[in-house]
Amino acid sequence: MSGSKTEFVLDSNPFIEAKQRYYGFDLCPGFWKSLVDRHKSGRVCTIDRVFDELAGLGDELTDWISDTVPDTFVKQTRDQKVIDTFRQMLGWVSSESFSPEAVTEFASVADGWVIAYASVNKLTVVTHEGYSADAKARVPMPNVCLEFNVPYCNTFDMLRTLDTRFVLKRSRAK
Repeated sequence: MSGSKTEFVLDSNPFIEAKQRYYGFDLCPGFWKSLVDRHKSGRVCTIDRVFDELAGLGDELTDWISDTVPDTFVKQTRDQKVIDTFRQMLGWVSSESFSPEAVTEFASVADGWVIAYASVNKLTVVTHEGYSADAKARVPMPNVCLEFNVPYCNTFDMLRTLDTRFVLKRSRAK
């Protein structure tokens, strides 16, 4: 993950895991502010289909993605190149040894669209999914990324690449 110009597109799970675990809104508001700040410098975004998944949660994350992030943070996947790339990916997934249920799920969730958008726009996918050579019941995003030469990483690698730090600022004693 070298290169100061790397740009990232986030899947749903980095947002959800951050909220539920290590970067809760009450625990680390700097994480959420950093995503917006890094977006403003053209380094971080997500796509419309991830927005739809997050907006459907009906929680604090829904409020944040709907009310705080700029409209430009959420990229549209209606571009014909993205659609064509997604179709190629779906064709590959269908031709592999994934279960019919896994193929159906892949076709209906944001995962493939995130990868297709990243492929067309030369971005790095941010996901917490791991590669699995033996996967059958689910299509891991890294498997598709590797097949289509799309770089991927997790949230922590993204934050390191973006040189993001969350530092406790101590107040001065009076």
